[in-house]
Amino acid sequence: MSRQAGYRAAVVGCSAGGLEALRRLLEPLPADLALAVVVVAHMAEDGGGLLAELLAKSCRLPVVEAEERAPVRRGRVHVAPPGYHLLVEADGTFSLSQDEKVNNVRPAIDVLFQAAADTWQSALVGILLTGANRDGTEGLKAIHRRGGLCLVQDPDTAFADTMPRSAVTAGVADHVLELDGMADFLSSLPGARGP
Repeated sequence: MSRQAGYRAAVVGCSAGGLEALRRLLEPLPADLALAVVVVAHMAEDGGGLLAELLAKSCRLPVVEAEERAPVRRGRVHVAPPGYHLLVEADGTFSLSQDEKVNNVRPAIDVLFQAAADTWQSALVGILLTGANRDGTEGLKAIHRRGGLCLVQDPDTAFADTMPRSAVTAGVADHVLELDGMADFLSSLPGARGP
């Protein structure tokens, strides 16, 4: 799929300081956003449903926790449930996995980003935010290899700079952006706005 057809989905990963970063990214997104947004945040395994509930309070888009075999829907924010890796299948549905932790976490950002890159290829935007480990860099590499677009929070503005700095150092950031400009940038991409 070529970029001329526009983007179809954005995957977002964050860790330490992630709740505030997600709010600042998602709150300004317009209600007519046509992208599917899929979020992995490192969280305690007993926090089921809490992240989606918190984000829904300030987001104009519907926010739901992803479920096994549920379709990925455009114009919606899907949040990985705690304790499960979240993957996107070729048929556009989610699958959940309790496979071994990756980068010492489950859900892992790399797992989602790599699966999403296989599914959406050049129609995918990968967004890596604040975090204190290196999860996400390998996933962004997969998105980059398939022609997708990679956005990274400016490490100097991140609550924890390890995760975004790792991606920048690896050379996979197409754009390094301050968090408060990221929603406008995402909304301006081809295919991002819908009827």
